[in-house]
Amino acid sequence: MKKSILKTLVLKAILIAGFFLMFWSNGFASSHREAPLISNDPLADNTDLYAFRSPDNPNTITIIANYIPFQLPDGGPNWASFGENIRYEIYVDNDATKAGAEIIYRFTFTVKNGDGSTFFNIRLGKENLQTTYKLEKSTNGGMTFTTVVASGMVPPPNIGARSIQGAAGLGAASYGALVNSAITMATSGEKVFCGPSDDPFFVDLAGVFDLGNFRPTGNSKNPTKDGVARFNVHSIVLQIPISMLQKSGKDVSMASTILDADYVIGVWAAASRPEIKTLSTSGGNPTYSGNWIQVSRLGMPLTNEAIIPIGDKDKWNATKPANDIQFAKYFSNPELALYMDDSQFGSAVPSLNELRIQAKSLGSFDFRNGKPGLWSLKGTPAVAGTALDDAVFGTILLPDNKSPRAVDILPAFYTGVPNMIPYQLATGKNGNPLAAGKPFINNFLPTLGDMLRLNMAVPVTPRTSADFNSLGIVYAAVLGLTDARYNGDKSIQNIPNMDGFPNGRRLEDDVTTIELQAVSGVVLAAIGLWYDDYSGTGSPVTFRLGKVLGFTAGPTANDIAFKTSFPYVAEPWRGTDYTMKERF
Repeated sequence: MKKSILKTLVLKAILIAGFFLMFWSNGFASSHREAPLISNDPLADNTDLYAFRSPDNPNTITIIANYIPFQLPDGGPNWASFGENIRYEIYVDNDATKAGAEIIYRFTFTVKNGDGSTFFNIRLGKENLQTTYKLEKSTNGGMTFTTVVASGMVPPPNIGARSIQGAAGLGAASYGALVNSAITMATSGEKVFCGPSDDPFFVDLAGVFDLGNFRPTGNSKNPTKDGVARFNVHSIVLQIPISMLQKSGKDVSMASTILDADYVIGVWAAASRPEIKTLSTSGGNPTYSGNWIQVSRLGMPLTNEAIIPIGDKDKWNATKPANDIQFAKYFSNPELALYMDDSQFGSAVPSLNELRIQAKSLGSFDFRNGKPGLWSLKGTPAVAGTALDDAVFGTILLPDNKSPRAVDILPAFYTGVPNMIPYQLATGKNGNPLAAGKPFINNFLPTLGDMLRLNMAVPVTPRTSADFNSLGIVYAAVLGLTDARYNGDKSIQNIPNMDGFPNGRRLEDDVTTIELQAVSGVVLAAIGLWYDDYSGTGSPVTFRLGKVLGFTAGPTANDIAFKTSFPYVAEPWRGTDYTMKERF
């Protein structure tokens, strides 16, 4: 009997260990372990990037860069923290006439032990693995840096009540009190927080990477699951006055319209390590030397996960956005589109049946991979003066007769979308997609690189508004096409959710669903290139368009509410409140 019990326990232990090995080897999310090399270096792994106009302080922009994926709240005795010998950097490009980013924020971290005589992380008011940081800022593209935070504090992991609030631990009033005490002001005027937080991303990881087995609704035996629920990450959060980011130092009150092109910025984050690491034979810390090498980066979500193929993922992580044109072919004919095309592999991925790309929009335009798209319009009087005119936008949007998505997916990732024909809502176009329509986005920064682009002049949609929606710009388009408050004419209006992804990225935005809908052609439909089942009369919101708008990739919200004020991310899950049953 004892041997049988022992055998059962051993088998369970093997299964659990095998499960976690599989999970850590294969888990992906917005940018969690998304490339072979970075999957072996979690401390330097970008997971997500957000940039949005602060809902409670609209004269500022909040940028959140998350790192270190899949942190178990009870993962002691050595919890994850920002790594030493890593440069964590946030880049802001606000001037397309200059190469690279104008503003760079560089964070470096130091870890020390307060009491090396105990195996506990926290005991009697002292903290081991205590992390501090230095923040340096450059406003000249990285030529010089100035220290603006000399010694910022990182809160400890949220281990449990005894460690955080107990008399034998830190004796803090609450974990939230530690978060608040770690918020600091840089000497240059930014509000800063660095520390552990709940992972704000949400996605059905198991379904996505099971060959596209999305589970929008799930069932009792196979429910959809948020694959990063109840995991923690480490967040770097900056709140920056808009006047500090605008290229001429203008406050948002000086914007000419809510889509003023002078208020567009591009944001990306990265991590770099020294090129040489030397291990110690005595068990001491390694030494580092040589040039700093970029090992991870992130701009638009899901680029390296779902667009760049495995053979180029490590190369993409090492490449600066300024050199991204070499990857353009993957956006002009995205692999995901093959699974939304019945002439290719559409039938092989049943969960994407609701997403089908226009093969005969307006009777003639085919946007399936390898098809001409809008190529037949190239050089014609119909596109003169529009974004499709070579004299206006070069040959990027219409490079050849077999790159159909260079007209929508490529600019969304590489240039942003300009407020010019044809990139305006079909409202007011009277059936002609090349006519002037209703503006709904202008985050055009033509620097030809992957970054999160944000027009800082666009007003905030209150999170408590009945119109607030996690579909971001897609929902703004829906309102602009169908809602009587906004579809009466083609004037510029503040349509709710114009401040949502891909015009920046809010914490609440369901980027997985939005990007899948975009690959299926929803943006093309929004500007008047309707789905094939539109007859030319009646409502263009056809059965097919309704199917696309009704599609979700699974989880549509985070597993815990976000804070309503800085740093906005939710507190990290507490180790003693975490159980395998709740997680799985």
